[in-house]
Amino acid sequence: MALRTLIARKTLRTVRLGSRGLQTFSLPDLPYDYGDLEPAISADIMQLHHHKHHQTYITNYNKALEQLDAAIAKGDASTAVKLQGAIKFNGGGHVNHSIFWKNLAPVRHGGGEQPKGNLGWAIDNNFGSMEALVQKMNAEGAALQGSGWVWLGLDREFKRLVVETTANQDPLVTKGASLVPLIGIDVWEHAYYLQYKNVRPDYLKNIWKVINWKYASEVYDKENP
Repeated sequence: MALRTLIARKTLRTVRLGSRGLQTFSLPDLPYDYGDLEPAISADIMQLHHHKHHQTYITNYNKALEQLDAAIAKGDASTAVKLQGAIKFNGGGHVNHSIFWKNLAPVRHGGGEQPKGNLGWAIDNNFGSMEALVQKMNAEGAALQGSGWVWLGLDREFKRLVVETTANQDPLVTKGASLVPLIGIDVWEHAYYLQYKNVRPDYLKNIWKVINWKYASEVYDKENP
């Protein structure tokens, strides 16, 4: 059994708090093994990123949700408000990383193959070419100060593709309620430092070799019928 299967399970769990039931979250399994994205992303990075960093966001998210549930039960509005920052940061970390793992695929399973069909046409229509889109996302991801994400999203309201960046663990929806993430690239140092040191542009250049455009195309077709 693969290592990532042993240490991850795609489940939700219900925690009993007094007479209340609270749904919390567990680390999702990966559809590939940690070493399957090499040489673009090393097995060591994948294991650390998934098993340690993503798990930490989930653990802290669950803790904050349980504290919020208890505060609401006691009518403690002050504590409920104070917890919103932890919920946004750690919940965003869980949401973003859950998308990120789906955005990646081993080369032998189609990773890096450029999109065809509706999404391929939309990229050409909105950005001129795939090369222009990659250049734009790489430039914005490299220029992002501190930690965050660079996104290719669908704006459902205006029926167009957009490139956005978000700080820290803010999900794409924080930039607009109509935005749906298609591709999200993590530019926190924990996503690349063990392999690429502080050279973020090299990481951004190589990650396209394992981007799962099939998944992005499925989301695009679902959200833009």
